[in-house]
Amino acid sequence: MDNFAEGVASYGMPLAGNGIPATTGKYIFVNADSGSDGNDGLSQDNPIKTVAKAYSLARSNKDDVIVLSTNASHEITDQLTVTKNRVHFVSYDVYGRLYGQRAKINYADGNATTLPFAVKNTGVGNTFAGIKFINNNTDAQVVGTVGEGGEYAVYRNCEFYNSTNLDSDTVAELVLGADSAQFFNCTFGSLADAVSGDKVRPAVLVDGSVVGSVGTNRDILFQNCKFWKKAGGTATAFIKVAADADLERVMEIENCKFIANKLGSVPAVAIALAASLTNAQILLTGDTVACNCTKIGTGTGIINCTPARVATATIGIQAT
Repeated sequence: MDNFAEGVASYGMPLAGNGIPATTGKYIFVNADSGSDGNDGLSQDNPIKTVAKAYSLARSNKDDVIVLSTNASHEITDQLTVTKNRVHFVSYDVYGRLYGQRAKINYADGNATTLPFAVKNTGVGNTFAGIKFINNNTDAQVVGTVGEGGEYAVYRNCEFYNSTNLDSDTVAELVLGADSAQFFNCTFGSLADAVSGDKVRPAVLVDGSVVGSVGTNRDILFQNCKFWKKAGGTATAFIKVAADADLERVMEIENCKFIANKLGSVPAVAIALAASLTNAQILLTGDTVACNCTKIGTGTGIINCTPARVATATIGIQAT
């Protein structure tokens, strides 16, 4: 029997512990330090070493759960391509952490590739929880840390970080071409790595043509998320919609914070549109705000549904 905080386990299967979901499928444990790809991964005492091997053992549409250790980075040497359905990637540390140390999937530099992402998901109903996705690969083919092109994917308490191509308008931490993707309590971008020059270099690039599969974006939700940038100029943005056709129906941004590092430039807008939106609306709801930005957005199709803010005698409200 294994012990999990805030939960119980039976026959080595966590039922609710530490946020690891209960499942009728199997659990595949991954430990980058002590694991071996020759193990079966079915218990904490016999873990797999690499996330790629663990994914190869997961079954589509069985709600199998890949459980990642938090004590070391899970290094990948090429794009992790997720095409199976209803597979769940979780960390032992899935609660309450918006950014910082947790299970890390790291695409290190020095790995040559012809593929554009560290992780690409095109499956249906897959989930990711408590994971920091890192891209440090400087190969010119890599355009994003995560490419989300599936249906009904859910990301909770994840962080998306890309340290490369800081002088680009078409590289991002997250590239979206998804149907009904949902992001809860996630962080995108960096306050430390400065964008080089007056480039957009978004944290999130909405571009269905890059990811493939769905080919556009529909019904996207960001809730309680943080978007970070150390801007290189006024053109730097947090979200960029590449073309009108890349967004349909709605993208809701609820209770989110766009934060530009004070040591960098002041972005003109947090959300940049290449063209007016005719097929979709970007809805700003709840307590969504932009800090050290001139505006959240000025393009046609961005609709502010947040409460009005009024300056007081002692607290001035900066324009958003």
